[in-house]
Order: sequence, then structure tokens, then C-alpha cells
Amino acid sequence: MSHAVVTGGAGFIGSALVRALLAEGEPRVAVIDTLLSGKESNLDEVSGRVDLHRVDIRDYAAVAPVVKGASRVFHLAAIPSVPKSIADPLPSHDVNINGTFEVFRACADGKVGRVVYAASSSAYGDTEVLPKAEAMRPDPLSPYAAQKLMGEHYARVFSSCFGLETVALRYFNVYGPRQDPSSPYSGIISIFMKCLIEGTSPTLFGDGNQSRDFTFVEDVAALCIKASRTPGVSGRMFNAGNGNRYTLNQVWETLQKIEGVSIPALYGPPRAGDVRDSQADTRAAVSELGHAPKFSLEEGLRRTLAWYRTS
Repeated sequence: MSHAVVTGGAGFIGSALVRALLAEGEPRVAVIDTLLSGKESNLDEVSGRVDLHRVDIRDYAAVAPVVKGASRVFHLAAIPSVPKSIADPLPSHDVNINGTFEVFRACADGKVGRVVYAASSSAYGDTEVLPKAEAMRPDPLSPYAAQKLMGEHYARVFSSCFGLETVALRYFNVYGPRQDPSSPYSGIISIFMKCLIEGTSPTLFGDGNQSRDFTFVEDVAALCIKASRTPGVSGRMFNAGNGNRYTLNQVWETLQKIEGVSIPALYGPPRAGDVRDSQADTRAAVSELGHAPKFSLEEGLRRTLAWYRTS
């Protein structure tokens, strides 16, 4: 029976996508997740409509029966951290490259309708020109960025050589509810939320003026669904950003204003592999996929903070 599958579906982006798919009308969604970084609790509110498979994406024999015959597979499972890939590159290489290959192989063999692959804007590296457009030459600065770029290449190859429809979406800086702030490798906005609630100062690596295209997780989930349904785009890659750019200092200032507090940030040395500035050119995603982000930075931050306060 045709169905939808989300690898990494217990993660913060994956679980948002699962909820969006169910809200769209999918009767059930299959989730592949080892729960090493994802949390089953992220799916609590929809658990009755989710089939959770605690499967490693590197295990073809375990992945294949889950994806067989699926109408669409969203491949989000990864070890998603630039600093972690530098500190210990082998695990992220194994999961992000070998695991991605096995997912594509299982999907091709299982006659899946389309795979939407979660790529990364880190593949662009530092560019002199902003915003970053799909036609720019990639220049990855970290093992993670190189691994995610390799996944894009495999997506195109499986489309051209094996007839598997694929679309790659380069995620920019996704934030929102359920992002885990507990790790030193966590996304900066989740760390900001923890610091704001606890009344402590966050530590910014560098001067805090590095800029990012912060994109609310529900906007990303909506674009994933559009990418899974739009005809004529197999083998393509699109930016999945908001089209704006904010410095880390600006985001922290906005959060302080929302809360009516003053908590100065601390600063540390820049981190290896970090891109200085990032902003998505979203014209292709808007015109060809119907991308229509709904959430401003302030609205997304307010919704995210409200969730952290009640979680």
C-alpha cells in the first residue's frame, strides 16, 4: 500500500514534517529513526498515526521493507553538525554518506514514487555574493558540508541512472519547537531559548555578527511536502530558506526585547568550519515549488519560546 516515510522522523525537523503530513491528510506515516538523537516524545501527540521503526539507515535489509512501495520518502536522518564532523568525522561520514546511499538504493529497489533529500546550505561555503543561488559552485568547508553535498550527487545519480525521482532541498538554519539545546553542537536558537529562560548569558563563537537565514521549521516542512508533489523537478536541488539574513547578535537582541530583559552575550573564539554569512536565494523554490514562508523571525521566535516555556 502506498504510504509516506520520514527517516529521522523523531527529530525536531522530522517530527514537524510528520505532523504536517498527517495534517495534510496522510492516514499514517512510517518513521525510521534510531532515537540516538531523535526523541519518541516528539511524536507523542500523533503516536496513534505513526509507525515507528527503530532502524539504522545504514542497514539496507531493515530499511528496504519500510520504504517499499512508498509514494514518497523524506530522507532527513543524519548526524547534522559541522563541529561534530570536524571533531570526529568517521561517524558522520558513515551515516551521512553510506546511510544515504543505502536509503536511495532501498528506495530505487522498492519503486518509491519520490525521495525528498534534506541537503544543507553549508555546501555553499563562504561566498562573496549573497544571497546564495543554486547555480553557485559549492565550496564545502567541513566534512559535514562535503557529506551532505555528496548526498545531493547521489540524489541526481539515482534520478538519472536508476529512474528514482529525487528532489534535494538545501536547508539553511532551521529553528523551532523541539530542537534540543542540551548539546554543545545544538542549533544556536535552541541554546538562546535555554539561556533566556534560565536568565544566563549565551556564548557566541566569534563577534556575533555572522549572519544566517533563520527559517522556521513549519515553513521547511511545508516546502518538503510541496517538493514531494511538484511534477517535472526530479534530479533538481532547491534552496529551503526564508530569503532573509540576521546576525546572531540581532537574534539575541530580539529575544531580549520579547522578554523585556537585558542579558549580555559572552563571546568566544570562532569555530572551524563555520560559514560567516548565509542567505538563501529562494526565487527558484518560490516559482517552481510554490514556496511561501509564513513566519517572520519574530513570530517564529515567539512560537518557539512559548513551546520551550511549556515543555
